[in-house]
Amino acid sequence: MTRRLLVSIHDVGPRFEAEVDLLLERLTRRVPVDRIAMLVVPDHWGEHPIAPGTPFAARLRGWSDMGITMFAHGWYHKDMADHRDGLARFKARHMTAGEGEFLGIDEAAALQRMADGRALIEDIIGRPVAGFVAPAWLYGKGAMAALRASGFALAEDHMKLWQAGSGRVLARGPVITWASRSRERIASSLFAARILPYLLRFARVVRLAVHPGDVRVPALLLSIDDALRRLVRTHRPARYGDLLPRDETVLAHTHLPAQL
Repeated sequence: MTRRLLVSIHDVGPRFEAEVDLLLERLTRRVPVDRIAMLVVPDHWGEHPIAPGTPFAARLRGWSDMGITMFAHGWYHKDMADHRDGLARFKARHMTAGEGEFLGIDEAAALQRMADGRALIEDIIGRPVAGFVAPAWLYGKGAMAALRASGFALAEDHMKLWQAGSGRVLARGPVITWASRSRERIASSLFAARILPYLLRFARVVRLAVHPGDVRVPALLLSIDDALRRLVRTHRPARYGDLLPRDETVLAHTHLPAQL
């Protein structure tokens, strides 16, 4: 059995261009560039839009041309909903810094943002995106309904990766990731990153995700290096699309002519 390692950079956009460069350089020390995924935010917090024809759009297409897998990652990456449900309110307050964009919006709004994000990214890179990942891995009922109708091939949350249309689960297990918002979160993520590579050493699929904020904390960067060093001993870096059935894998890896 081939054990696979899926590696991703979250929150890719103009706001964090320098941080993305640093993370990409760090990851490619141990992972081939065409085995890395980027989660792209079209307009981070409504203040950093990606527009066709801009220098950042050219960089995004360049990364895609290098073989990097692209996902749509929300639209704003900002939670602007009024959460009336107690569980959703708890998730919004304690599981993310106000960035659970798809936790409280209805199906129509979620579907529109998914479609808009997909259209923008695909227009820029000239090929299909691999799927959709909600900011902070948080999905409300409306987002889940929209996802089933969206036409995306893949979706993931913190505990699983699945086919968006059918709901068929392709991999289970926690994402190895890091938090930089507070000393407590830094400490807990460092602890998790120490033990999870060992606990997941026999897992069929392991996912590792990094964020722009990680570059501001030297201890997190060292932990990322250590986790990757250990994981590549037990798991082969792979593309997300490698988990799809063969006919759908071909579609996910199709490279359309890049738009000039």
